[in-house]
Amino acid sequence: MEDMNGYAVFFFPQALEALGEVIKPFLREGAAGTHLVCRAIDTGGAMFKMDLDGQTTSGDTVALEVMIPGSMVRLIVSARIEESFGFGPRIAVSSLVPAAQAAAVVPVASSGPGAKTTSKPKPDATAKPKPKPKPKSKPAAKGAGKQA
Repeated sequence: MEDMNGYAVFFFPQALEALGEVIKPFLREGAAGTHLVCRAIDTGGAMFKMDLDGQTTSGDTVALEVMIPGSMVRLIVSARIEESFGFGPRIAVSSLVPAAQAAAVVPVASSGPGAKTTSKPKPDATAKPKPKPKPKSKPAAKGAGKQA
């Protein structure tokens, strides 16, 4: 992958054997093994689609589209020269603000004259009122109410 742009698609040995002579003109040998260099790939669906550049017998460049069963693909390596590659945020590092500073910037509702207040939720009109608890009676003192 001299241009460092595109994909290297590696196949299972059985897949290379099954594809035979048809795939051999498109294959390249590299340190990592035999692979196919593609401009674009589409992994959705039953067939694995690869867009690659080819040449006619007269030397003209032609765009090719090769589709194979997805089960033949062993590994796909993306070779892109991009600084923003990976799973990190896509924003410049200098624009990140520490959490402590960000919390100080967030507006907080005030309790002044123009401040909005939130009302408590109104009770449901169809709900049954809770019964009031009965007062507990005190036990009678010993000897009280006894006659001698």
